[in-house]
Amino acid sequence: MPFITETLAYDGGRQVTAYVPAGPATAVVFTGDGQSVATWAEALEAAALPPTMIIGAHRVEDETVRLHEYSPGPSTAPFDPPRFAAHETFFVEDVRRWAATRLGVSLPTSRTAVFGVSAGGELALAMGMRHPDIYGAVFCASPGAGYQPPTVLPVRLPRTYLVAGTEEPFFLANATRWADALRAADADVVMAERAGAHGGAFWKHEFPLMVAWAFGH
Repeated sequence: MPFITETLAYDGGRQVTAYVPAGPATAVVFTGDGQSVATWAEALEAAALPPTMIIGAHRVEDETVRLHEYSPGPSTAPFDPPRFAAHETFFVEDVRRWAATRLGVSLPTSRTAVFGVSAGGELALAMGMRHPDIYGAVFCASPGAGYQPPTVLPVRLPRTYLVAGTEEPFFLANATRWADALRAADADVVMAERAGAHGGAFWKHEFPLMVAWAFGH
């Protein structure tokens, strides 16, 4: 399976891993936690989906720093707005620039998604809400509660697919909160409730369903 991993300059050197499909990519999914999520490409291949590139920015080992990078949270402790803003620039600008120059991939909004699980789900939601002109779809599994629906949502909203497990009530409640808020704003939303606990296999199983929903077979 073809993967490319390179190190970009952010934060003294941060790796990015891309899965490159056999045929010309007709869709692209950007994600955090790239050292693990990019390998889920096997699930896309097994589902015989249109050629979809996955571009994953790697996470840090420190879970607190990861949360600070992934969630804007409220503008109070324990969140770190400057750290989030620096990572946002890296994710939105540097990683996409690398994808365009190194991999030749720069697809329209309608063929571009952002994906994440747990804290990475907060990252996906934040990037989708803050940059709907770039990410036309958000795939979010079991989001944490650091980033919650703002009182006033943007006028333009990405299509959003949420999933959470029956054995993770905290994260299921967070996903449901987002689904309710987005539906109230007339967004295109899917909310799936699956059997499973946090970190369960249902995340990987749901990924090709998300891609099929957004980009078709």
